[in-house]
Amino acid sequence: MNVRRSAAVLAAVAVFGSAAAPAAFADTAKPSPSAKLPSGLYGDKDPKFDGVFRQSYALLAQDSAGVKPAAKSVDWLTGQQCASGGFAAYRADAGEPCDSKTMVDSNATAAAVQALAALGGQDKTVKKSVDWLKSVQNTDGGWSYSPGMDSDANSTGIVIGALAAADENPRSVKSQDGKSAFDALPKLAMDCGKDGGAFGLADMKTGKLSPNADATAAGVLGAQGAGLVVHPAEKEAAPKCAKADSAEQAGANGTGYLLKTLAEGDDHLMSSLPGAKNMPDPGNTADSVVALAAAGQPEQAKKSAQWLAKNSAAWAKTSGPAAYAQLIFAAHATGLDPRDFGGADLVKQLNAQGPAPQATEQAADEKKDGDGGVSVWWIIGVGLVFGAGIGFLLSSRNKKSQL
Repeated sequence: MNVRRSAAVLAAVAVFGSAAAPAAFADTAKPSPSAKLPSGLYGDKDPKFDGVFRQSYALLAQDSAGVKPAAKSVDWLTGQQCASGGFAAYRADAGEPCDSKTMVDSNATAAAVQALAALGGQDKTVKKSVDWLKSVQNTDGGWSYSPGMDSDANSTGIVIGALAAADENPRSVKSQDGKSAFDALPKLAMDCGKDGGAFGLADMKTGKLSPNADATAAGVLGAQGAGLVVHPAEKEAAPKCAKADSAEQAGANGTGYLLKTLAEGDDHLMSSLPGAKNMPDPGNTADSVVALAAAGQPEQAKKSAQWLAKNSAAWAKTSGPAAYAQLIFAAHATGLDPRDFGGADLVKQLNAQGPAPQATEQAADEKKDGDGGVSVWWIIGVGLVFGAGIGFLLSSRNKKSQL
């Protein structure tokens, strides 16, 4: 399960009670026979809990690989936005206005912002979402999954990435009490010693934090001011754990926790879900790869990415578009080729999860028009799309250096 989806499940438990948990965990649940999924949506599983999220991941991953998504896929995502600017996990009838019962959340909204900002041409949609995110910032400077809940590392981390993607300085986005996300992150970190400096995930009954690898990956990425698509940072020395009196130190402590946990686990994480005994966790391993790459730890990041290249195929096939996207992010962060990832073409596999990208449609049109080959203009077009993707990555890197 990916890092943000696990936060969504916990939020569902908090809001609806434990009866909601099995449905939220059902990544592989098929929609009912009578349900017809939108033609622009990626994936064939029930989108109730992750439609916007998986769509955003898919579009962002395509952009990072130099692929221009199908227009109707982008239109489906923008059509999910509420008038407030927030996004819910999924709205079956986007023609109906959002109301007080529509469960907009920070994770879906932040993921959509990162995707739409990368694709370009969606400034109004992005601004509305950023304004909504600012409006639901907690007084401690962080974000929760649903407005009104306590801040958590998962939500705070992905919102930081969204702000950076939208050309906002996350340090300058402050609550009514003058706090930014970088004030909140140290409060969400655990002590050194038995907790290892990890970021914590709160128990829904007691509110007590417990060390958690997926929360740590999100916290480390957030402390770097980075989004889901990162360029490998220059190598840094392995961090030493110390009192988390700043976001930078909290991020360094979390980096050390991930390094230790991955090394002890033969370069991958194990699932912490109830009943998942001795089960590898490719999703959170992929998130950790991205976090470590952003934190200047390329050696362990690459080792874990190579583990994913050998061991994640079955998981991705079962889990769908968001899983392929996570693997593409991990490959990109470590300099591996997402089109030859353990022999698999992740980009092709992701593209097959939904409508054919515009580049593919153009290639088909060129073939119909004539010479049986690929048009030079199509090649130039793909080159321009690829260049746009590189520009986004360089922009992200520049934003990070300015934080």
